[in-house]
Amino acid sequence: MTYSRFKSSISLLLAVFLLSCSSGEEQQRKVDSALSVCKSNPRYFTDGSGHALYLTGAHTWNNLVDMKATPEEKGFDYPAYIRWMKKYNFNFMRLWAWEILNWNTHANREKQAQNLLVSPHPWARTGPGRAIDGKPKFDLNQFDEKYFDRLRKRVELAGKNGIYVSIMLFEGWALQFSPHAFENHPFYPKNNINGINGDIDGDGKGLEIHSMKNKDILDIQEKYVKKVIDVVNKYDNVLFEISNENYPPSTEWQYHMINFIKEYEKSLSKQHPVGMTFQYKGGKNQTLFNSPADWISPNPEGGYRNNPPAGDGKKVVITDTDHLWGIGGNEQWVWKSFLRGLNPIFMDPYDGKVLTGRINPHQAEKIRRNLGYTAMMANRIDLTNMMPDTLVASTGYCLANDEQEYLVYLPEGDTVFIDLAGTGIHYRSEWFDTGTGTFSDGPVVECGKKVSFISPLVDKPALLHIQRIQ
Repeated sequence: MTYSRFKSSISLLLAVFLLSCSSGEEQQRKVDSALSVCKSNPRYFTDGSGHALYLTGAHTWNNLVDMKATPEEKGFDYPAYIRWMKKYNFNFMRLWAWEILNWNTHANREKQAQNLLVSPHPWARTGPGRAIDGKPKFDLNQFDEKYFDRLRKRVELAGKNGIYVSIMLFEGWALQFSPHAFENHPFYPKNNINGINGDIDGDGKGLEIHSMKNKDILDIQEKYVKKVIDVVNKYDNVLFEISNENYPPSTEWQYHMINFIKEYEKSLSKQHPVGMTFQYKGGKNQTLFNSPADWISPNPEGGYRNNPPAGDGKKVVITDTDHLWGIGGNEQWVWKSFLRGLNPIFMDPYDGKVLTGRINPHQAEKIRRNLGYTAMMANRIDLTNMMPDTLVASTGYCLANDEQEYLVYLPEGDTVFIDLAGTGIHYRSEWFDTGTGTFSDGPVVECGKKVSFISPLVDKPALLHIQRIQ
């Protein structure tokens, strides 16, 4: 057996071990330091080792607060969800906040809309009096410690399993699009005992909650953010996200909250990355790039769906199917994003108890498996020194460390031409079948202009890994 064939066999066994969906025993990288932007390759975070850390995974709407059709229904099984994450070799999730008291999924055009009850919330329901949903009114000066205890335990369990968690602090989509949303918000005057009315302009929508227009509301929000930080600051696996898909006029408020978190954490033991995600509808990606955030999630503008722009290191880009399709995406998008220096994640219907439609289960499974494959490849290559290069390979999708290592994606298989730098250098190569998760030997080649590689996978997507022979 040749060395390359032996290596290929070992690689195959590793791939099967890491990514088999029948096992939950995969090894995760240990979380032992808070994340910061990697100085040598700022397209990624680092855990303190100085090495680039690629983030990928899936998230679902009810992984923090329960969404139930009836009060008696069993809540979300978070330990099972963590085991599911590990099964796919994921290391990242968004942990969803949800501000309103219920979510009518008719706003998502589901075939069978349902009204889901949402709980718990950050503030205590003490009364006196009853809110719109028949439960005691909120006291916005008191926290519900059960909410924060749940938050702490879920962050902690994720960290023990090698999973980083972006804690969503606010949620802006539902307030805009769920029917009667403001009437079901704690800041609706009939739902709290504090005289708070978030509908400043009197239009019945209450969108100004996520603005700088009311000092009393801003004070309540800042106290809540401080409480979250105090609860989770000791954990290394934490990131923050200001709000999911808030309306474009929230920009000033979101910038304020980003700076507020950074300032508050300065005096604490750990500092964590803060993110800003696509503003819906009509938000611009440039607003995200101009923000003080450490990481962003863009909208489709600029080709992030079909031909993602290469990450330039100005921000860590966590590209999310949620902001590109809602529920959607495909496995080609996964690899294109990875090979452009981005960190792709999937908005996952998971068990289908909240939403299911617009992506079939087989397609969702292919996305999950390929995200796991990218995580495996990120650990296999010298990611810290790999930069996206749209010119070195004829397909346009390549992570390159000139004269050392290249990772190339062929969306349609066939032949790729690569400019291999150096003089008198030889490279070994291997192919990876993104459909089956298996490796096979490629040729040993000498450096040169437009070196051709013919994929063994006819008319199928493939990945080519090239390394210098020392």
